[in-house]
Amino acid sequence: MNATRQTWAEAGRRLLIKAVEEFAYEELLTPKPDETAGEDAWRLDFDGGAHWTFHAARGTFGTWRLAGPPVRHPAPEDGEAGPERFLLDARGVLGWDGPTTAEVLRELTATRRTDAVSLARALPAAQLADLDHLDLEAHQDGHPCMLLNKGRLGFSAADAAAYAPETADAVHLTWVAVHTSLAAYSGVPGLDAGTLLREELDEDVRERFTRALEQACAQSPYAADDFVWLPVHPFHWDEAVETLFASYLAEGRIVRLGESPDRYRPLQSIRTLANLDHPHRRNVKVPLLIRNTLVWRGLKTEPTHAAPDVSAWLHGIRADDPYLSEELRFHPLGEVAAVSVAHPLYDAVEDAPYRFHELLGAVWREPVGALLRDGEQARTMAALLKTGSDGRALVTELVDRSGLEARAWLERFLAALLPGLLHYLYRYGTAFCPHGENTVVLYDAHDIPLGIAVKDFAEDVNLLPENRPEYASLTERADRILLRWPAHELAHSLLSAVFAGHFRFFAPLVAEHLDVPETTFWALVRAEIDRYHARFPELADRAADFGLLAADFDRVALNREQLLGGGFHDRAEKDEGFDVVHGRVANPLATTGEDK
Repeated sequence: MNATRQTWAEAGRRLLIKAVEEFAYEELLTPKPDETAGEDAWRLDFDGGAHWTFHAARGTFGTWRLAGPPVRHPAPEDGEAGPERFLLDARGVLGWDGPTTAEVLRELTATRRTDAVSLARALPAAQLADLDHLDLEAHQDGHPCMLLNKGRLGFSAADAAAYAPETADAVHLTWVAVHTSLAAYSGVPGLDAGTLLREELDEDVRERFTRALEQACAQSPYAADDFVWLPVHPFHWDEAVETLFASYLAEGRIVRLGESPDRYRPLQSIRTLANLDHPHRRNVKVPLLIRNTLVWRGLKTEPTHAAPDVSAWLHGIRADDPYLSEELRFHPLGEVAAVSVAHPLYDAVEDAPYRFHELLGAVWREPVGALLRDGEQARTMAALLKTGSDGRALVTELVDRSGLEARAWLERFLAALLPGLLHYLYRYGTAFCPHGENTVVLYDAHDIPLGIAVKDFAEDVNLLPENRPEYASLTERADRILLRWPAHELAHSLLSAVFAGHFRFFAPLVAEHLDVPETTFWALVRAEIDRYHARFPELADRAADFGLLAADFDRVALNREQLLGGGFHDRAEKDEGFDVVHGRVANPLATTGEDK
């Protein structure tokens, strides 16, 4: 399906509004009051005499909320006054050189095209609510904070049609065998490589692959028993493996086994795919040599190898804590097996761009469907920001189906979401990265939230700097790869990923579609945190350190990092953790007042 004139225009309108709102929020641009245009009127002045005007209100965290798209003065003589023109006008203020400007426009065009195609196949809220969690993944809007959130740079138009979550029908993975001089398998206790392959591949497929490996080894000095198997995305096989690993393919240390018949569907993260033919089989995460939302989407060797250790540790915490395992529905989706593959040539170039150190590997993750009981449903938290083609919010549909009043439904949602995250943070000094796509909300048969599952551990679980007793059971390789942050920065797992990164958009949607004022929503969030504090008074001394109720906190600024930092050049290191900050924002949880 292609974009139409109408969907292209609508995608541009939305991106233009988002550019002003998010750039002003991050203080990339500083609107000034437009005293000639009345209340809530603002303007942005740029080089060359152009300026843009708009009306906007201010919201939580100092967010800007435009009443409609900004207007350019003077109107362009040719072409639309769309997001591309806006960024060209802003170039001088933002300090972009020619290469950066071209890269920004390249990624903006790709994002707009994807948005326009998605709009052409949009569904009303009732139909969105009827979709299972995999089908719903094809109807998401991307990262709410980042303007350039669907660039997928490296994909051709044909690649995007075949492999993007919005358009992909099914993906068949290519399987390879890699000699143990390059590759290593790791798994949670009880899951060795042979068991994994028996569970992930049918017997006839394993036999076919075994024959292919034995035939290849007959022509090489390597023994078939000294190989580990892993899947490769078909795009990545063509784009990276056949070229960058050509020497290892030629000498027989990498052998192409063939294509698996199982059909997979990409999730919003693109490099993670779910098995359509055997839903009980695990999701698989594989590298893709594309750049999307700030970073190249590879798999770093050491964190990949340690992923099962991190998962086993997180599962052990849950199993040993009755609050997590019995009182809550809180599930870390275990990354239970991994194959990490080195590239000796690029590994010798320590200062090479980081994408050359993330070229090959695979991680197998527990599927969310395995957690669901009869009648239950799962949706990413990101889906709660979705509005259907009929203008009706998905959350409105879910609340109506639940039979609950809106406020009561929100209370159940917050009770499903926050306690487990708070408990790992307070008691175990452990933070996930629970942004909208990493957090999967579980619902009962009436669409009432029950709990959550969280994912992405190897590089997105963070700890406190000190050696706490809770960390004693970490393996050495897990301890080595988990980043350490002071308590107030570790708390950004909630402050930035959930409150400023998701609730900043969810609260106004709730106010508009559910008639629950924003102050009421934030009071409900505060009440859930207070409820946790009351439930575990012995952890009260840690509250001040984490600062969830502090007056303000650092503003995480992802667009600023992408557009002014290292988003478009080849870095040897990718930015980690919560260090992409600019200024501070007021915390709505610092007060408890609400509108009645």
